[in-house]
Amino acid sequence: METLERGRALGALREGASTCFRVAADGATSVELCLFDDAAAEREARRVPMARAADGAWEARVACGAGQLYGYRADGPWDPARGQLYNPHKLLADPCARAFQRTGRFDAALYARTAEAPGVRDERDSAPFAPRAVVVDTEFDWRGDVRPRTPWARTVIYEAHVKGLTQRHPDVPEQDRGRYLGLTAPAVLAHLSELGVTAVELLPVHQHALDEHLARVGLVNYWGYSTLGFCAPDARFASGATGEQVREFQEMVRRLHAAGFEVILDVVYNHTCEGTPEGPTYGLRGLDNLGYYRTVPGRPDCYEDVTGTGNTLDTRGGQGLELVMESLRFWVREMHVDGFRFDLAPALARDPHLPNPDARFFQALRADPLFDDVKLIAEAWDVGHEGYQVGGFPAEWADWNGRYRDLVRGFWGRGGARVADLARSLSGTRSLFQHKRQRAHGGVHYVTCHDDFTLADLVSYERKHNEANGEQNRDGHDDPRSCNWGVEGPTDDPAVLRLRERARRNLFATVALSMGVPMLSHGDELGRTQGGNNNAYCHDDERVWVDWSALDDPRQAAFLEFARAALALRAGNAIFRRAAFLTGRVDAEGRKDVVWLHAEGRELTLSDWEAGHEHALGVLLPAAALETDEPEATVLLLANGSDADVRFRLPRRRGGQRWRCALHTAEEPPADLDGKYVDLAPHALVVLELEGRDG
Repeated sequence: METLERGRALGALREGASTCFRVAADGATSVELCLFDDAAAEREARRVPMARAADGAWEARVACGAGQLYGYRADGPWDPARGQLYNPHKLLADPCARAFQRTGRFDAALYARTAEAPGVRDERDSAPFAPRAVVVDTEFDWRGDVRPRTPWARTVIYEAHVKGLTQRHPDVPEQDRGRYLGLTAPAVLAHLSELGVTAVELLPVHQHALDEHLARVGLVNYWGYSTLGFCAPDARFASGATGEQVREFQEMVRRLHAAGFEVILDVVYNHTCEGTPEGPTYGLRGLDNLGYYRTVPGRPDCYEDVTGTGNTLDTRGGQGLELVMESLRFWVREMHVDGFRFDLAPALARDPHLPNPDARFFQALRADPLFDDVKLIAEAWDVGHEGYQVGGFPAEWADWNGRYRDLVRGFWGRGGARVADLARSLSGTRSLFQHKRQRAHGGVHYVTCHDDFTLADLVSYERKHNEANGEQNRDGHDDPRSCNWGVEGPTDDPAVLRLRERARRNLFATVALSMGVPMLSHGDELGRTQGGNNNAYCHDDERVWVDWSALDDPRQAAFLEFARAALALRAGNAIFRRAAFLTGRVDAEGRKDVVWLHAEGRELTLSDWEAGHEHALGVLLPAAALETDEPEATVLLLANGSDADVRFRLPRRRGGQRWRCALHTAEEPPADLDGKYVDLAPHALVVLELEGRDG
């Protein structure tokens, strides 16, 4: 893989009293380093010609230190019909810069070609408007930092937005709210620890660029899925001092590790902020358009767009793959992160055109021992042909399981309960992930994430309400598989509120107790709502920030206690964390790992599974089938997805044993667990644990 062996890192690298600037632009005929004296300067004070290094990168060494502002200009062929878009009039961002002083502001000068004649090179200077990188010192005293290395079996992921989680937290120091260090405030760490979280998965923290269409209507890219700098922490979440974002991010990671939490980054390598070939020229397009982006075969003027954003980074080799690997190494080596969730991951695996389990991207990761114990998670779909690849990633990966989400929502929504759907979900959707070395932890299971309804909205709205996004409510998922339980949106109806509360608990408990890796969306445990907006990517205000005052509501405080109990049940009983899939087969000793029960107490038959009228399920997980040294107990999970009470016949117990209610989602726990039957309310779930002597 010769293209990945440039030998030295890219970016601006501090070396004593000087800085070595290195950038990959293989197709350019010349590259200049542009140095700015101060933030107010509209144009560079000087240009330094760069030379080809032995490894092919462009390189220049300058006597300057931290705080130096810079960019690049690249020259080469101008032939848009052949995909060659070099324009030395455009200031280019360093894709491997460690920090940015600014991300620019929109102006027509940012475009490489003229609007009047798209084949003509635009000769206006973009420097007054373009993003500018800043030299920073990434050295940091990690003070014995130790990565938690939490096993997959014990991992509980908490997806969070850096700003959204802490901006409204009253116990976070005001200067830290919405920032990296806000995540490490004692009150936040205590909340996550008491909840049962082991890993914080941060929405994109790579420096992103402003989106023109959002800027024109006064909105922002709050989520940040529009990468500009692949090695630069987003300055939005730092104290404001130029370059401080690197140190503050490192300090955040160190403190989270010390508290026992892993740090996983949601990374966007499938596309960049430059959009279509006619979009603004921020960096890669001007450095080497054909070297960084995938183009349509036979049409170098057109991008292959399997991301829905106008372009797709080319990771089949060369500079595109090199850039991704450079970035990943930086975040592990210098920032100590523990894992990555890859946005639209099939786009990275299209080699040459369809997703390929032996793609060069996967080969590059396997070849580098740095990633041997790094968590790798795929958002396992893109918008291209055969883009839905859940279960199709290598064995060492875990996949976001969208099918699990749909099955669970379907069962717990009114009228949609099918016992087979719940069984597949609780057992880890074996059919999707059984090739992963029979490892149930290949699936990351969730019912909500950033890109959808919140949990509270999932049980309160049946239609999306995205009017504030400025797209006439056309954006976002059209089929959320949600249920409002009789009223669209807020209500004071006690009957509706009671059903919503059960539904919310059912969904949370199912995620917590399914085989696989559970993932929560930040604030769901606190009743966070976005008013029915299921695509709130463009808002940065109270409609998307977590409202911690919700805990003043006894109903929300009670749900938080329930959420803690559900995850504590998972942590305290190894039967919920087994690595092997549930099969229901009899082993050599005559034992089963799971018994699927009809409400009558008998095992389900094939006709029961196929019947559309069966909406109640019993799941018996015998402890005797589990080989572990961890605490475990036999569990009976009973689920009622119907509108009526269901009487379950309890399995026989041996003398001295009794059932204990470990978790319930109805208002009251089931009564008379020492009898032969237990009554379960409509749309409710209960978990019973077997206690006492065997015999």
